[in-house]
Amino acid sequence: MKATGIVRRIDELGRVVIPKEIRRTLRIREGDALEIYTDRDGGVILKKYSLVGELGDFAKEYAESLHQAVGHIAVICDKDSIVAAASSSRKEHAPGAMLAPERAISDALDEAIAMRKGQTRIAAKGDAMIPVTAGENASERYTAQLIQPIIAGGDAIGAVILLSREQNAAFSPADAKVAETAASFLGRQMEN
Repeated sequence: MKATGIVRRIDELGRVVIPKEIRRTLRIREGDALEIYTDRDGGVILKKYSLVGELGDFAKEYAESLHQAVGHIAVICDKDSIVAAASSSRKEHAPGAMLAPERAISDALDEAIAMRKGQTRIAAKGDAMIPVTAGENASERYTAQLIQPIIAGGDAIGAVILLSREQNAAFSPADAKVAETAASFLGRQMEN
């Protein structure tokens, strides 16, 4: 664990305030769920809870199925990080790679998810690409992207993303419907 040097007292109701600097760094917002763990040394560990992240292996297999169905790079993310990704290139998902699981998503993608509506961007039409991960230059990496938010219980909790690197790439109406259906299915899974 990393020491922050910040000390807070527990109030009479058992509450403790997480400092603003830590909330901002870890992207913890009002209403976010936190899991509480204890370690052997008597420490308490708070971890941001992700409904989409709970899918784990299922999300990985689902991303693989999406990739095989549409032939494009398929990514499933929550509001903080990549949960699963699938493409023809295995090195794309290796630790440290841009689409590796647990890699933080960009602020621009977080904003696109918060808009709660699907977006398609095509470089050949002059559209600017949205960076998928923090620190990524999407314009150099992708020629087309389709972002479909996952909505569960009325909240945007993540997205299904299709990406292409092919010159003059475009998504068919069937590709858009597959992404929409996948996001809807994942949203319903989260509600159960």
